[in-house]
Amino acid sequence: MRRCLSLLVVVLAGCGRSPEAGNEAWFPLAAGHRWTYRVTTQSGAEAPERETLTLRTQGRDTLVLDDQPAWLRRSDSGITYWLRSDEAGIRRVAQKSDMQVDPVADPADRFVLKAPFVAGTQWQAGTTTYLLMRTHEYPRELKHSHPNIPMTYTIEAVADEVQVAAGKFSPCLRVRGSATVRVFVDPISGFKDQPLTSLEWYCRGVGLVKMERSEPSSSPMLVGGTRTLELERWE
Repeated sequence: MRRCLSLLVVVLAGCGRSPEAGNEAWFPLAAGHRWTYRVTTQSGAEAPERETLTLRTQGRDTLVLDDQPAWLRRSDSGITYWLRSDEAGIRRVAQKSDMQVDPVADPADRFVLKAPFVAGTQWQAGTTTYLLMRTHEYPRELKHSHPNIPMTYTIEAVADEVQVAAGKFSPCLRVRGSATVRVFVDPISGFKDQPLTSLEWYCRGVGLVKMERSEPSSSPMLVGGTRTLELERWE
């Protein structure tokens, strides 16, 4: 399960301020921040699994891929992320696991949050299946056969209020991600589109406060699931 938590990280404007400062109102990047999340995963009819995930900001560094500065985030699941901020929004530009020697570049338009931060703003980013699995075949995880699924993200609201273990936060951007993956579900139905959905709340001054991922299945040959991430502590 821990290796899938990169999904959860795969999440800030004022007159006279730089674009970066404006973006950081919704997604802090400066060094010294730490977020601890409660992660709950439900797979089929199995009992929920619970664990924690901590992310830390580590300031700026030079990304060796292009010799340009980027902001670093580090997950205790063993992944480092490089991000950049400009007038278009916040992009993730590279990532590296502890098992890799060098960082791997992301697509140039791999947005975490796209400006303007208003209802209706849309963008696309690649995702995969983290919860949807085959019942009997091997490997069970569909992500091996579907590693890059385009997901469309939409800012649905800009003033949500969210209650989590760390407290009540407002205003928050609510971002919905929607995608489908076409898979063989059973011999009768054949291939069908399976929905993948995410809901993310980014709150002013704090960043990602809550995320809900849903990958349902009604087929006996596939097991679906949900994963929820909620902020427990931050600084």
